[in-house]
Order: sequence, then structure tokens, then C-alpha cells
Amino acid sequence: MTAPEHGNGPIDTGADADGTGADASPGTAALSARDLALLALERRSWASPGAKERAIREELGLSPVRYYQLVNALIEDRRALEADPVTVNRLRRVRDAKRNRR
Repeated sequence: MTAPEHGNGPIDTGADADGTGADASPGTAALSARDLALLALERRSWASPGAKERAIREELGLSPVRYYQLVNALIEDRRALEADPVTVNRLRRVRDAKRNRR
């Protein structure tokens, strides 16, 4: 499942009560619906930072802080790299550039 283009409320993120997602266990071949939605949101371009934060809240039902925590963990998952190498590699480059500036 991918994130809807225009939010009509939170999507089913596939998260269990502990927030891990139904398919988040190691060794599982497929990414969870939540993970796929995170990648889909990261593929989109944004007119302003506020628009992205609004989409995070409305479409995923997450706070921006939690969203970025999940994205940072997701880009270390080989399954995410296999599912969307362009997005994952871009996010890794951005993260590494920020680390190098510190």
C-alpha cells in the first residue's frame, strides 16, 4: 500500500500496538504498510517544510519527530533499499552530509 496523493485522514500504517508494524520482524521479506507509506511520503516533493509536516500528521497520523525517527531506522533496513533504492540512497546521503557538517 502507498500513501494517498491527497490525504483524507490517516492511512492504515500496519502498526501494531507497539508501533512496530505487522511485517517489521527481521527476516521478513516484505516491508510493512507503514514502511511503504514512509518511503512514499519521502518520494514526494514539497513546496514548503510546513506542507510536509502537515502531510505527516494527516496522512500517517504521526508526529514529525516520530516520523523522522522511523525514517532514520528504515533507511538502515536492506528491505527498504531493495524496495526503493533511489529514495533510500538519497536519504542516506542527506543524513551523512548533516553528520559531516557537525
